Amino acid sequence: MSNASSRNVIFAACAVSLACVSGALAQSQKIGAPPEAVNMRLVGANDLQARSAYQPTIHKQGARYIAYIGHHGGTEANPKPLNPLTGQAEFNGTSIVDVSDPQKPVYLFHIPGEEGLDEAGGGQMTRVCDGSQVPRGDRNAVYLLRTFGNSAHEIWNVASPEKPVLVSRIAGIKGTHKNFWECETGIAYLVSGLEGWRVRRMTQVYDLSDPANPKRIRDFGLVGQEPGASGDAPTELHGPISLGPQTNRIYFGYGTNKGGILQIVDREKLLKGPTELTAKNLAEPEISRLYLSAFNGAHTTFPLPRMAIKEFAKGKQEPLRDFVMIVDESLVNECTEPRQMVWFADVTVETRPLIVSSYTVPEASGNFCDRGGRFGSHSSNESFAPIFYKKLAFIAFFNAGVRTLDIRDPYHPVEVGSFIPAITERTTPRCIKVDGQDRCKTAIQTNNVETDDRGYIYIVDRANTGLHILELTGDAKSIAQ
Repeated sequence: MSNASSRNVIFAACAVSLACVSGALAQSQKIGAPPEAVNMRLVGANDLQARSAYQPTIHKQGARYIAYIGHHGGTEANPKPLNPLTGQAEFNGTSIVDVSDPQKPVYLFHIPGEEGLDEAGGGQMTRVCDGSQVPRGDRNAVYLLRTFGNSAHEIWNVASPEKPVLVSRIAGIKGTHKNFWECETGIAYLVSGLEGWRVRRMTQVYDLSDPANPKRIRDFGLVGQEPGASGDAPTELHGPISLGPQTNRIYFGYGTNKGGILQIVDREKLLKGPTELTAKNLAEPEISRLYLSAFNGAHTTFPLPRMAIKEFAKGKQEPLRDFVMIVDESLVNECTEPRQMVWFADVTVETRPLIVSSYTVPEASGNFCDRGGRFGSHSSNESFAPIFYKKLAFIAFFNAGVRTLDIRDPYHPVEVGSFIPAITERTTPRCIKVDGQDRCKTAIQTNNVETDDRGYIYIVDRANTGLHILELTGDAKSIAQ
């Protein structure tokens, strides 16, 4: 099994790595202790003003590389952190960081988000498109699509990232999450909450080809989620990823840590089909769906089409296979929920998707259930840049840091690298109730990960530890090269 393979790699690496050995013996991290690393190393870091971080998007703008990082809302202890650039307290929103020199990232600007704590405020999600890509955009603009708490989606012109300008706003909603934006077409799949819908989150399809004038195309969700339906409503949406008009497929993930569903959708039928909210109209674009265990969700559904499987090269099977990597999200501290993991689905026969392998970090390799905070998967990188795509995937695993997977054979994914950042005095504790009292521990909480076309890996921390920029070393680096 793939888990056994990855376990062997980890223990073999631990045998020669003092950092890994010390991590395996530790029950909690200590301020001043070094990071724990195998085939990865730290290049640079930024504390992001000690704001709890969610989605990073790395965008090349001319000769510069800019990171746009969404944040959760504040905490009870610090609901409105100080922005040292302005001297003002600002609700968590979007950090803009120049990472052109990854050794010396420079914090440029903070766009405040919605008032509110944790998931109730902030501005968690970011997507970026050049104006020259978007069909009717300003060719000199760079557009940032972000969420504004749970009440709006916003588009900003960040051509000058030090001076962002609001372009347009889509309001009147009551929930947001992980959007996807096709730069070349301008079509956006916005995760929203609307009155009348029977779940907290569904999809609003928008034409953002003219970012200054958003046009709503239709609302979409699983049959049974729509207004007026009866019976149990299927699990709410987490987020989609589209392969655009050429491939004509969108992969929707529903659920976080339970009731997960992968839905494969015909993009053209979604965009051109009838928009009235009936069961028939909602079902028409669907090609198939894959139900996960009741114990697992579908946070990220990352497509890996047309992969050549070396093992099948001499056989009669189709050597090119289509896959989707499905990543669950851990939600509960100290392993008090089923383990959230990574799954690989073979979707070559789209009407019969099949889970063919899985991956998790072995808990004993770091005593992760005892360290504090969440332990389990959360998200993967989503870049299609060829340096890593279909070769290596990077999985944010909360207190187990980021994990590098060799996915050249999705039937047998193998861990080839890992990095757990050091905690700092800004890392906030995570608590559980024990006999009615809070028991709190401080541990890294690597939340999300992204990569760029230069080969750098960017991880951000949920527990206010900031941004870490990494690069591969050793065997992992040789796979990318």
